[in-house]
Amino acid sequence: MLDTFFGGVFNTELTTVIAPGQFLLCVGASLVIGLVLCAMMLWGTRPSTGFAVTLATLPAVVCVVIMMVNGNVGAGVAVAGAFSLVRFRSAPGSAREIGAIFAAMGAGLMAGMGYLGYAALFALIIGTMTMAYHGLGFGSKNHALCYQTLHITIPEDLDYTGVFEPVLQQYATKSELKQIKTTNMGSLFKLTYDLTLRDSGKEKELIDALRKRNGNLEISMCQQETGAATL
Repeated sequence: MLDTFFGGVFNTELTTVIAPGQFLLCVGASLVIGLVLCAMMLWGTRPSTGFAVTLATLPAVVCVVIMMVNGNVGAGVAVAGAFSLVRFRSAPGSAREIGAIFAAMGAGLMAGMGYLGYAALFALIIGTMTMAYHGLGFGSKNHALCYQTLHITIPEDLDYTGVFEPVLQQYATKSELKQIKTTNMGSLFKLTYDLTLRDSGKEKELIDALRKRNGNLEISMCQQETGAATL
């Protein structure tokens, strides 16, 4: 009776009917795999609740979609197109978040095809390697360098060309003027620099040296936001 109920309206001799027990087994396994994968991929981070829940349930969603496609090439192409829209209809995430989403989709795809053991093994391998790479600081050979964004406010009558470069060269291995804009109804200018400091412990010395050249107006410094961590 249940097999008939869950058989579907458009069943043909070319379509394999998925039994309710098999469906529940695959979905349940996908949920467990998603929970484990979520815990391992997001280890050491502070993700939002929404992203964590989505990542934990994504394998089950992909699993169900793959089971429903069930060998239909046309439906598979349509599903692939639908999944591609998710990336462009959502806010850009970090490289780690994008990688976690792809890992969850891969595990769900395996589970949907019935390879539950491979899906679990894949999740464990990817999760373990992600934890290991982040724990070892893989790819962060320049972690000792201090990247900062510097904002300097100057009066409108000050020719800023070459004024701050000698000071910046003394305290930074690299400095680049990224933005110039007016503020306070055009009476002031604000310069924005990206810096790679030689010594993060000399930030106050740098600011004091700059204050002597900008008329003691506002100066601020914050952690530099780089585009390398986002996709």
